[in-house]
Amino acid sequence: MEENLKILPLPKEEWEGTVIPMRYTTEEYYDVQIERDASGFHVNMPRRRFDAPVSHYPEEYDFPDKLYQPHWEKACAWGIVEEKEGKVKMLACIETCPEEWSNRLMVTELWVHENLRRQGIGHRLMEVAKAQAVREKRRAVILETQSCNTAAIQFYEKEGFKLIGFDSCCYSNNDKERKEVRINMGYFLRAED
Repeated sequence: MEENLKILPLPKEEWEGTVIPMRYTTEEYYDVQIERDASGFHVNMPRRRFDAPVSHYPEEYDFPDKLYQPHWEKACAWGIVEEKEGKVKMLACIETCPEEWSNRLMVTELWVHENLRRQGIGHRLMEVAKAQAVREKRRAVILETQSCNTAAIQFYEKEGFKLIGFDSCCYSNNDKERKEVRINMGYFLRAED
């Protein structure tokens, strides 16, 4: 792998508050359907196509993704950076934070620049998080994504993550109607790890 694509620690004192330009366009979504009858709750998530491609980008939210946000008190971050003309630019990153009470490691951020996607960088970053979980003897690695980010869901499944839940009102009171429901995924470490 090229030297400039080396994964390095991103120290908090240098990278805190760095905005992560999370952008993606999707043509599909998982349609979260929840029904209740006398026998219980029934959840179905069929994959469907949007009428037209939908794009999401940081400027549409009041709370863009950033490294080392204050609520992730024990966060750690790694990434790939490029230095040009004395300026350092982030090209990819992963941030993790332990969830101590449940002995899980949360991936709070994962991003790869559009020009570097599908080159194995996301996998390499995820390996950093999995190795951290093993070192710290965590029982699982967890993360969140959105029901409309089908490419991310496919990537996480290839990385061994499974659906562990969802939150149908995490981002707004009409997440289901907007087709942007929070999806929780987990990677379970084996006892021998």
